[in-house]
Amino acid sequence: MLRGRSLSVTSLSGLPLWDVQGLPIEDLLFFEVAWEVTNKVGGIYTVIQTKAKTTADEWGENYYLIGPYFEHNMKTQVEECEPPNPAIKKAVDAMNLHGCQVHFGRWLIEGSPYVVLFDIGYSAWNLDRWKGDLWEACHIGIPYHDREANDMLIFGSLTAWFLKEVTDHVDGKHVIVQFHEWQAGTGLILSRARRLPIATIFTTHATLLGRYLCAANTDFYNHLDKFDIDKEAGERQIYHRYCMERASVHCAHVFTTVSEITAIEAEHMLKRKPDVITPNGLNIKKFSAVHEFQNLHVLYKSRIQDFVRGHFYGHLDFDLEKTLFLFIAGRYEFSNKGADIFLEALSRLNFLLRVHKSDVTVVVFFIMPAKTNNFNVETLKGQAVRKQLWDTANSVKEKFGKKLYDALLRGEIPDLNKILDRDDVTIMKRAIFSTQRQSLPPVTTHNMIDDSTDPILSTIRRIGLFNSRTDRVKVILHPEFLSSTSPLLPMDYEEFVRGCHLGVFPSYYEPWGYTPAECTVMGIPSVTTNLSGFGCFMQEHVTDPAAYGIYIVDRRFCSPDESCNQLTQFLYGFCKQSRRQRIIQRNRTERLSDLLDWKYLGRYYMHARHLTLSRAFPDKFHAESSPPPKTKGFKFPRPSSVPPSPTSSQHSSPQNSDIEDEDERYDEDEEAEKDRINIKSPFSLGQVPHEKKKQHGEHKN
Repeated sequence: MLRGRSLSVTSLSGLPLWDVQGLPIEDLLFFEVAWEVTNKVGGIYTVIQTKAKTTADEWGENYYLIGPYFEHNMKTQVEECEPPNPAIKKAVDAMNLHGCQVHFGRWLIEGSPYVVLFDIGYSAWNLDRWKGDLWEACHIGIPYHDREANDMLIFGSLTAWFLKEVTDHVDGKHVIVQFHEWQAGTGLILSRARRLPIATIFTTHATLLGRYLCAANTDFYNHLDKFDIDKEAGERQIYHRYCMERASVHCAHVFTTVSEITAIEAEHMLKRKPDVITPNGLNIKKFSAVHEFQNLHVLYKSRIQDFVRGHFYGHLDFDLEKTLFLFIAGRYEFSNKGADIFLEALSRLNFLLRVHKSDVTVVVFFIMPAKTNNFNVETLKGQAVRKQLWDTANSVKEKFGKKLYDALLRGEIPDLNKILDRDDVTIMKRAIFSTQRQSLPPVTTHNMIDDSTDPILSTIRRIGLFNSRTDRVKVILHPEFLSSTSPLLPMDYEEFVRGCHLGVFPSYYEPWGYTPAECTVMGIPSVTTNLSGFGCFMQEHVTDPAAYGIYIVDRRFCSPDESCNQLTQFLYGFCKQSRRQRIIQRNRTERLSDLLDWKYLGRYYMHARHLTLSRAFPDKFHAESSPPPKTKGFKFPRPSSVPPSPTSSQHSSPQNSDIEDEDERYDEDEEAEKDRINIKSPFSLGQVPHEKKKQHGEHKN
């Protein structure tokens, strides 16, 4: 293997070192191809955007991203410039000369990577010819009415053309290309069919058919080996897309996926076992002050409390200091994202809190975009009433303060009965009367277009969570992405997450799960499942995830009712925590953020690049002779202090949030140091573990 320099992945707060012999970067070019380069559609955008800095730091001027051109994205995210590499410049010029429109520039994100963007519409006149090329290469036909698949064919054909031009002028450099998802897969198929001298990696973040099957409420994980794949894809009219995805998988030198659970799925759906698992990470930014994230929680929680004051005006008979804010967020996939089981668990939690006469109130937000036609008038009125009350209180406070100030200057103790005149009392009475309402606080902030058939609203009607005074669980559906410019809840998503107490994501189908990962790096506890990639990752790395604020619901080996009861117990136990216990738990949760840093997880992608070079160019490269040992990985140990939730001795009712346990001795710095020292053996980059045999009692839920 050619060796240019030694590369060592630095240990992060005690994470294990991984010493590998570095690739000769100066003799290589690395391209990543994805439909979501500069084009935010879903989670792959987050993967590429957050990973760019780590990859650019490693590869420098030899790292390029390839994606589609959209004018609005180009104007706001990309700074056009000339290609610094002669081979890239020749390829861009040659394609532009032959009737294409190729744009080159720097993507204005961390790392500022170079991007090559193809204008799909400008080259659409080649579609019929390129359909013939694909048929010649792999006998896959694409129907004319599938606009998305046709766009992907154009994108893939342009990618293969570009790579051909690059390899023709690369002057001895070897080229690595990583393709993300089936949308980019056509470029891989055509490149291999034309025998381009490139090393290829194909990464699937979720199988196409798996997502369709789970959305149809099938018993997916129990029947992975029983599905008639061709029949299922044909019935859903995605057979051509499935063939494109499967052909991409089998054409690649190295096949990777994002989690163990998705690796098992891919082996059955796509008929190839992944070579490497590449978990998704984030760019972790540590505060200079250790507990600054706790201060941010207090700041943003107060903003959410302001919204709640307005939304529940006239029914604000609960103590906001003893109110917990929970949320679920993501695509509106009712069953896949676990909204069904979450609502059922909330109904049971409401019963438990009422039976035990708890003074804890739980306000739950559903941040899931759906079709709406406008804001709910009652919700807008609530925020207007709150603001009017605030202005009234401020005006009375100013008059009161001036009279008090004048009296004290005269050396008198003011008569409190005279300091407020009749007009002040009248204003306050009118303010009180304005807060009266005859209806219950709305369960949704917008007017839903399909109100009668909406799955969340239909379930709320069935379980009877209508935000009545007796309910200890209140529900708010916000069917729109959060924005700091919103007149209702003016907060960005990150600010909102930091202000909440718990994120709940009991997904049935979640190949990775960025939402609980984002909660973790912000120090917010979360609920996930053993069917999500994130949940499996945490089970492997952390001895007792719940002690660190990662609650993992068993949705694979339990019945739906058992899973719902387990989730209810997690939520009820969380409600029992004192305020101090929640602070301790947030500290522990935030310490897990190092596990999700690309500086650590980037090593999996490095391993995949080593492997593909050794397979594509075996005469010049070979994989490490002594691969990393196959171990169960390192684990964060069980915290040495008392558990963060009162699981050892259950009480009949939750503790008050302001009660502190004087016997609980806790030193945050000391415990963090113990965690750092006690991390176990180095983590493995070995192959995907063999699929576990199904256990008796495995259920779909």
